[in-house]
Amino acid sequence: MIAISNPQSSIDALIIVDMQKAFVSGADAVPASEQLIVSIGTLITKARAVHAPIIFLQNDGEVGTADEPYQVGWELFFAPEPHEFVVRKSEDNGFEGTSLQHILDDLRVQSLVICGVLSEMCVAATARAALTRGYAVLLPHDAHATYDVPAGPGSEAVPAAMAARAAEWSLGDEIMICASVDEVGFIKSNDY
Repeated sequence: MIAISNPQSSIDALIIVDMQKAFVSGADAVPASEQLIVSIGTLITKARAVHAPIIFLQNDGEVGTADEPYQVGWELFFAPEPHEFVVRKSEDNGFEGTSLQHILDDLRVQSLVICGVLSEMCVAATARAALTRGYAVLLPHDAHATYDVPAGPGSEAVPAAMAARAAEWSLGDEIMICASVDEVGFIKSNDY
């Protein structure tokens, strides 16, 4: 695995997971959607300023779900620029059955910031897959979110903020976590 020595200036690329209107706007938005939008907007601005690659993952939900393809909720919240990548997916893991690995290989990426929704599902699955492929991964605490987890048999409900933190912890010691996107910087890219 590649080590991230200084997250303020050493990240190659930004992966934005499932920042789709269904999850971050309207009545069904994740509880922390307002802060999440600000944080990810900051990451996008920083990456664009130095021409670091940005890859938007877009989930193709089942028919009748909030993120069903070509419905309003499926649309990306942030508009990609023409040179940025949109990778559609149907699994939690953004690498599974997609072109994500090929894009990162072509760009010679070694380190990633991963952000978006849902913390314990698509964000964690994509981060875990990136780690197993040898990428250095930075997960800013304020740049991923999820829903409250309802109570289950023999268990109480879990607030969204706690579920998001548990998702970070579940990724183990290989992932780097920083408190804020303010701590993140990207490598200037001349090839992109």
